[in-house]
Amino acid sequence: MITEKILVLDFGGQYNQLIARRVRDESVYAEILPYTAPIERIKEGNYKGIIFTGGPNSVYDEESPHYTADILELGVPVLGICYGCQLIAYMRNGEVATAPVSEYGKIEFEVQTDSPLFKGIDKNSIVWMSHTDYISKAPEGYRVTGITADCPCASMENNEKKIYAVQFHPEVTHCQFGQQILHNFLYEICECKGDWVMDSFIDTTVAELREQIGNKKVILGLSGGVDSAVTAALVSKAVGKQLTCVFVDHGLMRLNEGDEVENTFVKLFDMNFVRVNCGDVFLEKLKDVTDPEEKRKIIGTEFYRVFWDEVKRNADEGFFAQGTIYPDCIESGKGDADTIKTHHNKVRMPDDVSFEGIIEPLKSLFKDEVRRVGEMLGIPRELVWRQPFPGPGLGVRIIGSITREKIRILQQADAIFREEMEKGGYAENLSQYFAVITDLKSVGVMGDHRTYERLLVLRAVTTDNFMTADWARIPYELLAKASSRITNEVRGINRVAYDITSKPPATVEWE
Repeated sequence: MITEKILVLDFGGQYNQLIARRVRDESVYAEILPYTAPIERIKEGNYKGIIFTGGPNSVYDEESPHYTADILELGVPVLGICYGCQLIAYMRNGEVATAPVSEYGKIEFEVQTDSPLFKGIDKNSIVWMSHTDYISKAPEGYRVTGITADCPCASMENNEKKIYAVQFHPEVTHCQFGQQILHNFLYEICECKGDWVMDSFIDTTVAELREQIGNKKVILGLSGGVDSAVTAALVSKAVGKQLTCVFVDHGLMRLNEGDEVENTFVKLFDMNFVRVNCGDVFLEKLKDVTDPEEKRKIIGTEFYRVFWDEVKRNADEGFFAQGTIYPDCIESGKGDADTIKTHHNKVRMPDDVSFEGIIEPLKSLFKDEVRRVGEMLGIPRELVWRQPFPGPGLGVRIIGSITREKIRILQQADAIFREEMEKGGYAENLSQYFAVITDLKSVGVMGDHRTYERLLVLRAVTTDNFMTADWARIPYELLAKASSRITNEVRGINRVAYDITSKPPATVEWE
């Protein structure tokens, strides 16, 4: 049970989830709401503190995200970050203007006072800035607590009302004492106890599931990904054979992945496991289709049909479980705040299927927290830390039409690439890595014979959040070993390339 919470109020910043994660790293539960959340809802939340996020707008633009100033009169401590800092100044009649010199990246910051926000922090440190506007004059009742060479109000506070603001981003790792600043806000200012611990999450959740489900049955769509896997493990721990997992193998998974998923869950957990092998059906539906969006649509539509046909055969009222995690539920502070971000874990249910309720035991967790729960439940590390895999599977890593031969080639080549990264000890440095089979062929020579075979591309990226990603600088010797093995062991490939494009301008996946 969550006894204390911090609200992260989202004004369209790209780091809103990162702020919440940093708060949770301090054993304090944080949740995110858009800036359109009414003040009554915030009051009902009984929050220990509120954090205003950054954002790309200017506070003096009337169309920018704003909030009613009475949020600063709730008696709840507030920390404004970047745009949130400027917003506090704006709401309290301070002056915000375009800065003569914009600050981006690492900037030297100087603490001016003995503020509780900066307890234990050096007088001079490095912070991470990203702003074109700045506070040219702090509001009445607020004192400047920190400066930079080009920012006369890099931080400010009203200690009496417990309102604090920083122009920089303490949540990013580039900020030297950023985590300490957040710690000070949570413990020195908000007086949190720090009772958000994952060790108690499993026992509490299992107990709640048993009470909610009773003697009813539960149906879960198991994709093979970590979210649905951990959901299955929790529900199985709670009600055992009352759970039926439906696993649709569309034939577009990685090499031997379907068998690995089945073996894991049949051996580890007390549940009913139903596997639907329908690769031939998907291949027929995808025959001669080359447009990426059309392929996605066909795979999604057919998966939906197969899955729900099987659910109808196994469902007996009861509950429907899904692996929804916290980022799937967050309402964005960008654009139309009434639109909830869509995600493959949020399942659309057919009109002719009804359940007593939806079970989403992971809806309060971020991905890394889900992985920690999975490890505590005994799920094998290779499944818990399985890298992200798109819903359409290898279908979006096969350029052009999808054929049985292309699937075979890609599965084998991808397996070799992953194996070499793991053997070389480099896998843990990568956020995502995989192979893509193109529709291009090139001339080659093997054993004094001319070949005309396919080009395979290897892709690997590093990222904190997948909103942006950098191509991974894998050592040449590892790439050489992977390339040599692929061209020698996988029939149909005579040339291997490495994608060195970041996101943006590219995306992580090719289609």
